Amino acid sequence: MNHVSNRSISEAVTAETIATAGKVAPEAVARYAIGLGDDALILAQRLSEWIAHAPELEEDVAMGNIALDQLGHARSFLTYASSAWGKTEDDLAYFRDESEFLNHQLFEQPNGDFAQTIARQLVASVYFQALYNSLSQSMDPTLAAIAAKAVKEVHYHVDHSTQWLLRLGLGTDVSRERMQRGLESVWPFVAELFAHDPLTDNLDKIAVNPSTLRSGFDKATHQAIADAGLTVPTTPAVRGGGRSGIHTESLGPLLAEMQVLARAHPEATW
Repeated sequence: MNHVSNRSISEAVTAETIATAGKVAPEAVARYAIGLGDDALILAQRLSEWIAHAPELEEDVAMGNIALDQLGHARSFLTYASSAWGKTEDDLAYFRDESEFLNHQLFEQPNGDFAQTIARQLVASVYFQALYNSLSQSMDPTLAAIAAKAVKEVHYHVDHSTQWLLRLGLGTDVSRERMQRGLESVWPFVAELFAHDPLTDNLDKIAVNPSTLRSGFDKATHQAIADAGLTVPTTPAVRGGGRSGIHTESLGPLLAEMQVLARAHPEATW
């Protein structure tokens, strides 16, 4: 396995390479795909932490399956992105440093208790469903195909998180309090998902403008929260910056655990 060059990728994806002579540069599409892949990869890593620790055996299986779905999405996007630099999906996953990852900050947040995980999963699933529905219409056939397959799996993720939201919100006083607290903890990271991404300005009909997804997201999540007898949080948004490589203190330890084996044995194959 060849080590990915952080410097070469960072330099390749600059404003100068986003558009060349009025045509979309491959590096621009690759950078967009990396962001999508990183979102799925980091969330998959977080969800996998619940295996053998979920509140019931069925949830061990459910969380593991959702994590595997997210990992599959990540592999598809990162494999597509890596071809722009002659790398592999493993190069991008295991041999980039923290500042090279372009995932939104929501996905790197610690699991917390189960209610907090469900709150994060509700936000993530509804967001992904809207994103992939739109991306499936992309003029880029590879992105469209990945999104069309992924949205079928995300439909289950939305249902799973919604059912748990209802179960906890309409359950005991303790479960309702924890579910509300979980929503409060993740809501500051919601706005970043829909923040303007200058890269998409140059990928017309290829990428999805994040701001176009907000109204549908709000309608779906607000209804689900109301049905669960809970309140939509009004907590202020964090600064964000994940798409620019700005992350919270939670990402570093996650990457250290995820990457340690590959970095310790970089030439290993199996």
